[in-house]
Amino acid sequence: MPPRSSDATWELDVSEPNDATFDVVILGGGSGGYATALRAAQLDLKVALVEKGKLGGTCLHNGCIPTKALLHAAEVADQTRESAQFGVKAELVGIDMAGVNSYKDGVVSRLYKGLQGLVGGSKNITLISGAGKLVAPNTVEVDGKRYTGRNVVLASGSYAKSLPGLEVDGERVITSDHALTLDRVPASAIVLGGGVIGVEFASVWKSFGVDVTIVEALPRLVAAEDEESSKALERAFRKRKINFKVGKPFEKVEKTDKGVKLTIAGGDTVEAELLLVAVGRGPNTADLGYEEQGVKTDRGYVLTDERLRTGVPNVYAVGDIVPGLQLAHRGFQQGIFVAEEIAGKNPTVIDEIGIPRVTYSEPELASVGLTEAKAKEKYGADKVKTYNYNLGGNGKSQILKTTGFVKLVGLEDGPVVGVHMVGARVGELVGEAQLIYNWEAYPAEVAQLVHAHPTQNEALGEAHLALAGKPLHAHA
Repeated sequence: MPPRSSDATWELDVSEPNDATFDVVILGGGSGGYATALRAAQLDLKVALVEKGKLGGTCLHNGCIPTKALLHAAEVADQTRESAQFGVKAELVGIDMAGVNSYKDGVVSRLYKGLQGLVGGSKNITLISGAGKLVAPNTVEVDGKRYTGRNVVLASGSYAKSLPGLEVDGERVITSDHALTLDRVPASAIVLGGGVIGVEFASVWKSFGVDVTIVEALPRLVAAEDEESSKALERAFRKRKINFKVGKPFEKVEKTDKGVKLTIAGGDTVEAELLLVAVGRGPNTADLGYEEQGVKTDRGYVLTDERLRTGVPNVYAVGDIVPGLQLAHRGFQQGIFVAEEIAGKNPTVIDEIGIPRVTYSEPELASVGLTEAKAKEKYGADKVKTYNYNLGGNGKSQILKTTGFVKLVGLEDGPVVGVHMVGARVGELVGEAQLIYNWEAYPAEVAQLVHAHPTQNEALGEAHLALAGKPLHAHA
């Protein structure tokens, strides 16, 4: 094993009995953990992958995949309901939640089987089922058996958070975990939290016919996004008759004969059949032995340097337990990075700002890079220029009957440092946007590329043409 850095090569602690020794022991088989395992195995490292639940973690079983399946079912419902505007006669007679759940679970099951095949088919990966705990800086214990690694990767994932004084009962007050297994369409729902999880579930439920109200303590929905994107989503939600109250912190919740009553700042109350608590996800690090073994944490999050080292020699952390964006694709990339770091490949440090972000509501939000406000804060307002290309000028967006925009944040005589998009299916455009940001492209460089017509992707080209000073289907 080549040394990882200037740190001394780690000596195995042989004072404890060891049942098995590996190059890498990974605690957690979610996005970050299994990506680490797969890449390490490709690099011919011997890997122990410990997972107490199902391989694939939150994203596959309780997050990204099942929620996006629900969102697609919601899109089909909307298209059926609104089909007459396309000259198609159809009638939406109802939502069969048993059928929706069967479809959703089928998608998850197929992906799960594929992942099991990938991991199980590797001669270099030993999958260990059970709850693991870090009992020495180089040792994870599972059901009394110890697995020692020359390197250890902490990848224990996250859980759905609640708030002090807010008891989740799984029936009237639920988290996203419960929402994914509902066997009925509620008549009404309150969504506490207007971030990504909250607006996605609000969008699904509205499409299914639920009377939805979002309550958010911050001044706007999806507050981490560019302000123009937030405002566009709020306009779209008003048009869809999704109610929301922003700048209104939660005060208390009470059970009623018909459901729940939520009291918010100012004394206002909202009543509904159920309350979805969507206030984010917390790091799953309690009682896993991290701090006892010298791993530093802050509010449960594991602190690392830019190379994902924890400060304890040869102990790394990846995924949702590391402060920053809690995204599966971030976990994948961190896992690949750590595996290559352990193998001495000296991979390039991940630029967190260059990680694409998508909110899969209707309409979708997609972004990469800096918001306008962050760019002005970093470079100065006089150095920042923006352009907003309205999808009203995009042929494919008109065919889809979607509204929104592509907003570019650039520097005077410099590269594009942020791309922000709102509209149906714009999440599919963020791949090119990621390349533009990460390759530090100038507007004129993107403007000379040919974008297919008619596509929504063309809107990215049009926006760059305009920012380069030569607009085609847009005003300068």
